[in-house]
Amino acid sequence: MIEIYKHQLANGLKIVVHPDITTPLVAVNLLYDVGARDEAPDKTGFAHLFEHLMFGGSVNVPSYDEPLQRVGGENNAWTSNDFTNYYVTLPAANIETAFWLESDRMLELNFTDKNLEVQRKVVIEEFKQRYLNQPYGDIPLLTRPMAYKQHPYQWPTIGKDISHIENATMDDVKNFFYRHYAPNNAVLSVSGNVQPDSVFKLAEKWFGDIPRRDVPVRNIPAELPQQEARFLQVKRDVPAHLLNIHFHIGARRDDDFCINDLLSDILSNGPSSRLIQSLIKDKQLFSDVNAYISGDMDPGLFAVTGRLMPGIKMKDAEDAVWNELHSITNTLVDDRELQKVKNKIESNLVFAEISFLNKAMNMAQYELMGDAENINREIEHYRAVTAEQIQATAGSVFRKENSSTLHYLAEKG
Repeated sequence: MIEIYKHQLANGLKIVVHPDITTPLVAVNLLYDVGARDEAPDKTGFAHLFEHLMFGGSVNVPSYDEPLQRVGGENNAWTSNDFTNYYVTLPAANIETAFWLESDRMLELNFTDKNLEVQRKVVIEEFKQRYLNQPYGDIPLLTRPMAYKQHPYQWPTIGKDISHIENATMDDVKNFFYRHYAPNNAVLSVSGNVQPDSVFKLAEKWFGDIPRRDVPVRNIPAELPQQEARFLQVKRDVPAHLLNIHFHIGARRDDDFCINDLLSDILSNGPSSRLIQSLIKDKQLFSDVNAYISGDMDPGLFAVTGRLMPGIKMKDAEDAVWNELHSITNTLVDDRELQKVKNKIESNLVFAEISFLNKAMNMAQYELMGDAENINREIEHYRAVTAEQIQATAGSVFRKENSSTLHYLAEKG
């Protein structure tokens, strides 16, 4: 159970705090409610670009890292389809340094042509290294637009096309910042050796004077139900064939999220899971196989993917995957198998509470999803899932007309 205290400033900034006297450290996490889904189709990659620009200094503090390092702090950030997250860990006695730095760059970044060009080159190079110049790297660029035809989940967080970042102007960058980087579009979460009232006072001191901004109301096109199977085959210079199948599922806050999560674990979490036992150990069709859900805020994807063993035909491998999916659709999961994956989920949730940084990040996300207190109720939702719900959900998800399949073939295979 995570003890949570909450407060909200007049400018809309939400604050959640968890005091933890077992550590001399503190995590200060700032989660902005902006991700790749908030980008225009012809200007993608901006949420990720800002993850880099935010470390280029603000108007008043030219170097973000230097003052943080002087007080023993570390920092990092990540971008997803839905959020952009920044965090700092440092000795609790020096927490005010984190508040100073985070509030200053929320107020106004140092918008210079030099900083934009530096970070533009970094992002372009990352795009090339991760998606264009590494084996299997372009899979997200192939599968997302196949699965999504209306929703902006059709491009990965780094963007749809490298030209969008290459052509980004200073006005584009400033407009994105002032539309999304605002106190009324963020959650500040703090976990560590702190007192809640002290944190609330610091938040008022450093963030209270930052004005609210006109954050646009989301008007994201809903993805229409998929009516027929989609298929794509490509050949690449890779060591082995790879099969990738995506199915549409619900959103993170939907009732069936926990059911799909458990379903993916039954299929591929651990050496005794179904796909690993059947397709790797028994039939030796795949060298690795995995099933997982995207966990997006809007309706997401259930992925089944695997790398084929040498000499195995793609049709044989795909048929074997569908046989396993049909099996879990047609037969109830036994109590022992279901309880085993529930136990794994519960242990993961408990272990996540050990890290003060994990607690800070998780509290912020749960607060943005509606209420940070739901983090303490999550396990009950998993415990309540029945074998009948697993079977019904599998039957709803694992349908040919709900699938988008990629055959990623090795040129020399």
